[in-house]
Amino acid sequence: MTKIGLIYSRVRFEEKLLIEALNKRGIDHELIDDREIIFNLTHNGYEGRGNVVQPEHFRQFDVVLDRAMEFTRGLYALEILNSWGIKTVNRAEVVATCGDKLLTTAMLSRHNVPSPVTQIAFTPEAALEAIEQMGYPVVLKPVIGSWGRLISKVNDREAAEALLEHKSVLGHYLHEIFYLQEYIKKPGRDIRIIMLGDEIVSAIYRSSEHWVTNTARGASSAPCPVDSALEKIARAAARAVGGGFLAIDVIEHAERGYLINEINPTPEFRGSETATGADIPNRIIDYLIRIAKDRA
Repeated sequence: MTKIGLIYSRVRFEEKLLIEALNKRGIDHELIDDREIIFNLTHNGYEGRGNVVQPEHFRQFDVVLDRAMEFTRGLYALEILNSWGIKTVNRAEVVATCGDKLLTTAMLSRHNVPSPVTQIAFTPEAALEAIEQMGYPVVLKPVIGSWGRLISKVNDREAAEALLEHKSVLGHYLHEIFYLQEYIKKPGRDIRIIMLGDEIVSAIYRSSEHWVTNTARGASSAPCPVDSALEKIARAAARAVGGGFLAIDVIEHAERGYLINEINPTPEFRGSETATGADIPNRIIDYLIRIAKDRA
């Protein structure tokens, strides 16, 4: 019988569905609150008390699912667990890649997976030069971030100078990495694909009058038919970053076809399940059981 560990930050809609599905199927599981757990990295005879855990505690699990809401918190927990030989979904290296837009784009480019034109600069002066070469408008994104936060459409030089100066004085080193992407006029929507390994579990259109089409920003969801080209590029993108439980965001370009925009390694799936009726929680559980057996 498979035993599953579930690392979480807060029991959201998705975690409730996962817990309900685990309970209905009678699958042994344990909830691990990332706000309370303490990892003993050195495990040098110090037993600790309370929430301090040793590798042996996690070896009771056949696989651990990461549902941490904060990127670095989830990533470091996975790094620790993987270093202890614990099977996780996703693997730390996949989360490290997909949680960083620069690394994601680099891996997509390395594997020849089509994506929007992207340039990286390390100073405001170089970023301004890149923007002027690309031509307005340009999209300025943080290399780490989700839910469409801190994304800006830069329409002219004055806006570019103001935004670059603002980022440069924020103080965090990540704001000194300028991730610049071509602006693509979408047909009022993008596509979100939920994948488990090589399998497409659901595909939805996310539609909005705003140029940012995240459901967290109010976009509506509707089922998206998956043609052979969309299936091909989604699978290629998943393989490029190492595979797992992923949400792949796709832009439709009028001339160049499908382009991979971003990949989320800890996806929310409320909109996808509501729009398509796919039983995503049970599909995730099936995948976890398969990973536990495949990596045994």
